[in-house]
Amino acid sequence: MKIVVKFGGSSLASAEQFKKVGKIIKKDEARKYVIPSAPGKRTPDDTKVTDLLYSCYGQAILEEDECEENFESLLAAIKKRYEEIISGLGLTLSLDDEFRTIRENFSKKIGRDYAASRGEYLNGIIMAAYLGYEFIDAAEVILFDAAGNFDAEKTDKLLSKRLAKTERAVIPGFYGSMPGGKIKTFSRGGSDITGSIVSKAVHADLYENWTDVSGFLIADPRIVRKPKSIDVITYRELRELSYMGATVLHEDAIFPVRKEGIPINIRNTNSPEDKGTLIVEGTCRKPRFVITGIAGKKDFASITVEKAMMNSEVGFCKKVLEVFDGNDISIEHMPSGIDTMTIFVHQDEFEEKEQKVIAGIHRAVEPDFLELESDLALIAVVGRGMRATRGTSGRIFSALAHANVNVKMIDQGSSELNIIIGVRNHDFETAVNAIYDIFVNTMI
Repeated sequence: MKIVVKFGGSSLASAEQFKKVGKIIKKDEARKYVIPSAPGKRTPDDTKVTDLLYSCYGQAILEEDECEENFESLLAAIKKRYEEIISGLGLTLSLDDEFRTIRENFSKKIGRDYAASRGEYLNGIIMAAYLGYEFIDAAEVILFDAAGNFDAEKTDKLLSKRLAKTERAVIPGFYGSMPGGKIKTFSRGGSDITGSIVSKAVHADLYENWTDVSGFLIADPRIVRKPKSIDVITYRELRELSYMGATVLHEDAIFPVRKEGIPINIRNTNSPEDKGTLIVEGTCRKPRFVITGIAGKKDFASITVEKAMMNSEVGFCKKVLEVFDGNDISIEHMPSGIDTMTIFVHQDEFEEKEQKVIAGIHRAVEPDFLELESDLALIAVVGRGMRATRGTSGRIFSALAHANVNVKMIDQGSSELNIIIGVRNHDFETAVNAIYDIFVNTMI
């Protein structure tokens, strides 16, 4: 049995949190490979070490006396954070050499990715010393190509070979290296991806992702009061929810383990007895509710293109989409009818180029009518239980009508796994609560 465990920044923010993590790891002999994040916030008004590193590097690359003082102050604050953790754990570890190297590399303006990665790197050294595990620098085993894209195939071969000789190891999350050794990071939250990559490389039986919440919730607790948790969710459901704003797990962390059929378990470091949420390829378990989750985003604009006999005009949709592509505008959603198609885009991306897009569409397809709307929100209602349940869309319409929410758009994917609803920004929270209430509260 092999379990890979990843711990988020809040789980490793202090010596006290480190001790909780140590107990969790030692409780199960199968927890052989550990992926730590950089120390997070100790209190709500605290600063994450990664953010301190970004600020510190920002001061280092400026050549003013005041910036030199700020750099020294920030570097000292970062070093103090780690020394407090080391002292609290009773370790005789010194990071003086590492901080000398960091100072030299910052002065050489080696790059923001290098600066940000040092949070995980240093925490990995401490974690390895605390557990008595081997430390493996992620720069040696997580590879990116010359263009900065993650090289999955080379990484898997190298990492598999390295870990086959290592029974227990700590591999820092979030970063790797490009040809020549330059440090490259994933996007924020990328330690989740590292954990997934390591899980695939060692053919893990389970990937545990420990954070400060007991798994996924059906809805955002900032919108819905005390939403229920999700026991089991499929990769496909998670992908839909992550894309629409659910942020417990980095959405790209799904892909490496999905190929191997390795389940992910989202757990709570502060409540280790909670089972959390299990993320799987597929399951025969019936969900507690018809829906698995609700997620959404605000601030979209829609462009509706109408033309008689549009469906018989070969290449019509392609021509319209090429206008957006030519203006570097990404498309979020695209419902269509017989003579109409509507494109949803991020409003802030679209506003400054809207007249170019309008002119481009007129030239490309000569529409009969073109309409713009702004300040829209998209809500995804996701659930494998919807396939076997009649009238799901009708219940959504009923719930929103009862809450006096005007539906601008509703679209169900052919997989019957999700339904996308468009509403006004100001109706977003009301709509999410109404949908949650009809599918969860009325079923309890």
